[in-house]
Amino acid sequence: MYRFLLSRQWVITTLVGLALIPVMIKLGFWQLHRHEHRVARNDQISRSLSATPVPVTELTSPGRAVARDDVWRPVTASGTYDRQGEVVVRMRTDADGNQGYFVLTPLVLADGRAVLVNRGWVPADGDLTRYPDVPAAPAGQVTVTGRLKADETTGSGIKNTAGLPPRQVMLINSEQRAAQLHRPLLGGYVELTGPTGKDQPRTVGAPDHSSIGPHMAYAVQWWLFAAFVPVGWVILVRRERRDRAEAAATGAPDGAGASGEAPEDVARTAAAPE
Repeated sequence: MYRFLLSRQWVITTLVGLALIPVMIKLGFWQLHRHEHRVARNDQISRSLSATPVPVTELTSPGRAVARDDVWRPVTASGTYDRQGEVVVRMRTDADGNQGYFVLTPLVLADGRAVLVNRGWVPADGDLTRYPDVPAAPAGQVTVTGRLKADETTGSGIKNTAGLPPRQVMLINSEQRAAQLHRPLLGGYVELTGPTGKDQPRTVGAPDHSSIGPHMAYAVQWWLFAAFVPVGWVILVRRERRDRAEAAATGAPDGAGASGEAPEDVARTAAAPE
């Protein structure tokens, strides 16, 4: 009855189905882990953004990487801006997707150390080989508030390209800037949130930490696909069995003549008078 399952076509179909099941289950768990990672990231950002601001020197120091739990923490810093050490960071967009630069200015602290401050975004003009028009950093002693961020690296998806125009960089990296400024810089940088005066660079908005993405839905879909494979296999097998049974039932009976007539019909036709 089910001998057709031993045919080459059905053996291949069965093996492919058996191979797909664990692959789809694994893909489902991969999407589940992405969902969990996104939820954990959102929770960490939410906790950090809602924390009470602390002096930046409590969370970082020269040569020290910013801890993961301290990223996005509100921090304060007091000092004077080093306008001569200011650079712009290329290939940065605003909230509307417009191309421009981040303005990166060192803030020199009372003890001689400095921290990089991303003062915000300015639009790019037509000539990308020259330094753009950047509003001057405030003069004199200032106290700023911002979000602590970790240094960017080539692993951030932004290549550090050599041969750039003067005072332009691709990455916000305290170690690279410290080598250029010949001054100790705190690890990471501050993304300015205040105060922001008139005609200053546009501050960078807070990260979106409300969306969890479609990963959980994708995980459920992969698991449903895995469950459907054996169900689909059973449906195909039953349909094949039914089709074969119907083909056997509608076939010509044994002993039929070449013309398709039964033997007794052939005899009556031969005996009939002309």
